[in-house]
Amino acid sequence: MNPLSDLDNALLWKYFEDICRIPRLSRNEGQVIDYLLAFAHEHKLKAKKDNTGNVLISKPASPGMENRKTVILQSHMDMVGEKEQGRPHDFSKDPIIPVVDGEWIRASGTTLGADDGIGIAAQMLILSDRDLVHGPIECLFTVDEESGMTGAQNLEAGFMTGEILINLDSEDEGELFIGCAGGIDTIGTFKCKTKKPEDGSIAYKMSVGGVKGGHSGDEIHKSPGNAIKIVNRFLWNAGNDFRLALSMFDGGNLRNAIPREAFALFTIPAALVEDFEDYYQKFTNALLLELKDFEPELSFRLSRSELPETILTRKRQVRLIRALYACPHGVITWSPTLKDLVETSTNLASVKFTKPNRAIVTTSQRSSVDTAKKNIGDRVASCLALGGARVEHSDGYPGWSPNPDSEILNITTGVYAGLFGQEPVVRAIHAGLECGLILEKYPGLDMLSFGPTIKGAHTPSERINIHTTEKFWKLLLEVLGRIPEKW
Repeated sequence: MNPLSDLDNALLWKYFEDICRIPRLSRNEGQVIDYLLAFAHEHKLKAKKDNTGNVLISKPASPGMENRKTVILQSHMDMVGEKEQGRPHDFSKDPIIPVVDGEWIRASGTTLGADDGIGIAAQMLILSDRDLVHGPIECLFTVDEESGMTGAQNLEAGFMTGEILINLDSEDEGELFIGCAGGIDTIGTFKCKTKKPEDGSIAYKMSVGGVKGGHSGDEIHKSPGNAIKIVNRFLWNAGNDFRLALSMFDGGNLRNAIPREAFALFTIPAALVEDFEDYYQKFTNALLLELKDFEPELSFRLSRSELPETILTRKRQVRLIRALYACPHGVITWSPTLKDLVETSTNLASVKFTKPNRAIVTTSQRSSVDTAKKNIGDRVASCLALGGARVEHSDGYPGWSPNPDSEILNITTGVYAGLFGQEPVVRAIHAGLECGLILEKYPGLDMLSFGPTIKGAHTPSERINIHTTEKFWKLLLEVLGRIPEKW
């Protein structure tokens, strides 16, 4: 494995490495904010920070380009922190060390943060390189994209002056994005009445791992696998026959990541142990066969555990398990007009038992149709409410309606064809981008999104393709040189 410094465009990768070393989980972006402001000061560039933490750094035009339209380059500062089970990495302080692995760059057992660290790196190189030819540029760095898009939601009118915005948060090179889905979170809180385990009980911990997981927008259609759903399916089926009594259920972490791991702690009567373990083996073998083409790394583990202090009452347990079983997950509808585009989906994202005696179920819904987004949010809410949960919706965020006549789209399409000898794919994306929220505050912006190829975003297998990053960089520079003059 070679260091990143051996790659072409070494300075781009140097900035990427610098970003990787800074802890920057959502809502904890203080260190990267300071880093960006110090960078602006070092390079004698105008910079400002708003009350939410968003940063804007401005660079004047190259000589002779002063009359070109101002372009806003936009990325987000935060990243998703996911790691392999047992990995000691502490995202609040430990750096991520990217390594070259063939045609890819990855981390070791954790998310890489290329989403959207590569966008930040590209902005920094453009801001620092005085030999590049371009018109006026504003670089917008937003906070908290991954956990709530609050940076874009709270972006102040008048913070920017640009007329064109290029979002650098897409993950499929060769594709130009002109629209995205809107989203909303639906959260159910269950009261968990408990009691002591019955005498003569035996405790087990049942775990599911190896699920692909991934970004709940980009990869929701790739597999029916969801670790929470799989564990809950077992609890549902084994519950009655073996008088299973649930003590703990934990799975998933982030609203926009498909759960990769989950576990349940429960008890059964000692007299049923032999039959139960035989049933467990048959059940898990059947699921491995059912999901083998979707989830080849799926794994199960059953182990004896110390007897817990409390278990759920039968009534509360049944309500929770039924609600989770009924709660939809995955693709709801496909777009009738755009090929291979998911129109509406929902992600059963996490289940967490908290004290005092609460279970919190977090889900997220996406759709390019606002009424469909509301409908699937209400459907999920109904499932949770029927189980006795108190249900809340987040404020949500709007979609970004495609504009096929966009000037920046036409420029970029022509540049791409000229550089690489083929037409790019122009489409919308099911993932949520900040463009819709920004467009609400700046309705006159002409917008486009593109980026290099990133796979496994929001999982420890996240990786960025080196060759497509080179193409992304060439395209971005050439587009900046072709921005038209102001009217």
